[in-house]
Amino acid sequence: MDFFGEGTQWAIIIPIIILIVLSFVMRRRRAEKTDPEIVGSLFMDVNENLRLMERFSVRGRPKKFKTDSWNRNSEKIGFLPQSLQENLSQVFRLAEEFNQSIDAAKKQRANIYLTGVDAHKLEAPLTKSKEGLEEWIRSNMPLDTGAGRRGCMGG
Repeated sequence: MDFFGEGTQWAIIIPIIILIVLSFVMRRRRAEKTDPEIVGSLFMDVNENLRLMERFSVRGRPKKFKTDSWNRNSEKIGFLPQSLQENLSQVFRLAEEFNQSIDAAKKQRANIYLTGVDAHKLEAPLTKSKEGLEEWIRSNMPLDTGAGRRGCMGG
């Protein structure tokens, strides 16, 4: 059997496989390095969790709360006010608990496991976290109004 002989499709298949592998490697989320990147990432997860909490339903297929940013950055938030650190810790601990309940329900293929889950318990801590992160962003990140900048068309 001649795998690399004339007439084979390997010249096309191998580059496609390489491109697929590279796309997975390049898509992998890089860790946040600066304080604003960390806060921005946490803010996006808190915002998404607020949306998920509003749509949380025992009847439908509930989506898991976002905790990736917290898992990556929980050790790097020492620059935030202590009260905000504690609130974020509480929020993401509750989110993890809800995610475990969702996993258990999916594993058992029965949403009955979610009847005792009150996702709205997250509403107040999520809102407080969002406000705290917004306040940090306002006080620590300069607003770039774009004054003095010109577009490529002179506008």
